[in-house]
Amino acid sequence: MKIGILTQPLRSNYGGLLQTYALQEILKRMGCEPWIIQREKMGGEVTVLMQKAKEIIWHLIGREYVAYNANLLAYLQQYTDKFVERHIYPKTSKINSTHKLKTVVSELGIKGYIVGSDQVWRPSYSPCITNYFLDFVNSQEDIKRIAYAASFGTDVWEFSKSKGLKCAKLAKMFDAISVREYSGIEMCNRYLGVHAVQVLDPAMLLESTDYVKIVREAGESQSRGNLFYYFLDKTQEKENVVSHFASMLSLIPFSTMPTKISTYENLRKCPEECVYPPVTKWLRSFMDAEMVITDSFHGCVFSIIFNKPFWVIGNHQRGMVRFYSLLELFGLEDRLIDIEQIHDIESSTMIDWSCVNARRSDLKIKSLEFIRKAIRIN
Repeated sequence: MKIGILTQPLRSNYGGLLQTYALQEILKRMGCEPWIIQREKMGGEVTVLMQKAKEIIWHLIGREYVAYNANLLAYLQQYTDKFVERHIYPKTSKINSTHKLKTVVSELGIKGYIVGSDQVWRPSYSPCITNYFLDFVNSQEDIKRIAYAASFGTDVWEFSKSKGLKCAKLAKMFDAISVREYSGIEMCNRYLGVHAVQVLDPAMLLESTDYVKIVREAGESQSRGNLFYYFLDKTQEKENVVSHFASMLSLIPFSTMPTKISTYENLRKCPEECVYPPVTKWLRSFMDAEMVITDSFHGCVFSIIFNKPFWVIGNHQRGMVRFYSLLELFGLEDRLIDIEQIHDIESSTMIDWSCVNARRSDLKIKSLEFIRKAIRIN
């Protein structure tokens, strides 16, 4: 069965790339032919005009403007793009309009769609939110419509009234809907008028051995420390937390992220330090870590997969409900820490991995069964 997967654009987010890889791999193992539908934001002339306007403004204030053009993005994402090329296939060309989307999927002969995972139902994160409710699919066609671990990213309804009504109508045409967070069940019921169940993030459908195999094949060298910190939004306060645990436990901190953020000055003076390290290097970090500190949802996910003690600093800007939901599934609510109370934390608190792994095994069985039933595979 040829299935189209609609997820977030394949960029440089490690968790986003790996959850995409995992869902596609699981479907392959089930005997399907899963295609990643590469839906991107609208580009073309509008983007060119916007960048030209920015260039003029920066010139007027006496500064040079560094545009995020295709060449620069390709440079910054050179290693993550290699992972996509090697491990995430088959996939369509990049699509930036609903018209092109209809044309491409028609030519492919897609017989079913899975929307998910990650924050595919969060309007502000979406290239086109109605596409992620399959508005491009002919209602008369006998096409499977499935949502797997779809996430709103928050427990606040962020849809406009018109978009909400349109998406609710489209959601009612789905054959099966599952969400990643428990709050998504209530949001589906209240705002979309549909029933949903909670399932695991796709990355958790694979085992640590599956990821280790990828790292071994890449010949990734050992990490340079044993306290892995992974921050999407780096701050001095978070770095202080790392220093606190490193000092207390005599660990060596290390990170696997660009050494500098992509500011104007850094892109102009040292663009090589803004390049994202390989996905396999990021995975290797979990293999070598004795402890993980993160503000990332998927940082938590992979700590659990690799059975690594971890602490998570809540990322309010990106959505706290994602952390609450994940940690509650495994009885790990105490791993969410407040920077203000860092000195009160008992750093030696152990995680009962036998209990966590048993719970994940049960949830994995239920999650895989959801997919099988949705696409009717015995």
